[in-house]
Amino acid sequence: MDNKVRAKKIVGLLKKEYPDARCSLIFSKPHELVVATILSAQSTDEGVNRITPALFKKYKAPKAFAKANPEELMEYIKPVGLFRNKGKAIIGSMAVVANDYKGKVPEDMENLIKLPGVGRKTANVILGNAFSIPSGIAVDTHVIRLSQRLGFSRFKEPLKIEKDLMKIIPKNDWILIPHLLIWHGRKVCIARKPKCGQCVLSRLCPSSLV
Repeated sequence: MDNKVRAKKIVGLLKKEYPDARCSLIFSKPHELVVATILSAQSTDEGVNRITPALFKKYKAPKAFAKANPEELMEYIKPVGLFRNKGKAIIGSMAVVANDYKGKVPEDMENLIKLPGVGRKTANVILGNAFSIPSGIAVDTHVIRLSQRLGFSRFKEPLKIEKDLMKIIPKNDWILIPHLLIWHGRKVCIARKPKCGQCVLSRLCPSSLV
């Protein structure tokens, strides 16, 4: 079966299986998603969501984050780990947003990846979920694992996997597909022992044990 055809069938099945799939990070404004994605590096979204309500109540705008006392800010974000580097990145990125973009998060890849702590994956998350712009496909560890198991890519590098996915996934699904793969990766296609017997994709997956 052609990879594009197979991908379309897989996306369709995942949409039915996970109709509520969406970004797990809780935010109400674009700059909050920037902060949350920086905090989520090597941390769980659940852990980030536990600390951001108090954080966003304390610092309500990019300018407030930019002017934050580093030690005070770090007290809020300590539970997620790597808090010193993340604190510096948050203050640095929000300073750029406040000073160079008049408090508005840029809506393009080129300028987003210039922000401290923001790489291509993070920029894809921000553009897709804060602005509904399908700039590319966000590739995290779940997306890497499932892309390989499903035969969508033979690579391990996120950028190469993203390029492979963009060739076979329709652009109007670029924002959603990472969430579908992440949800499926957490519930069924887990890292150590995938539950192939419970998988709706087993007939379309070259790695299926069924």
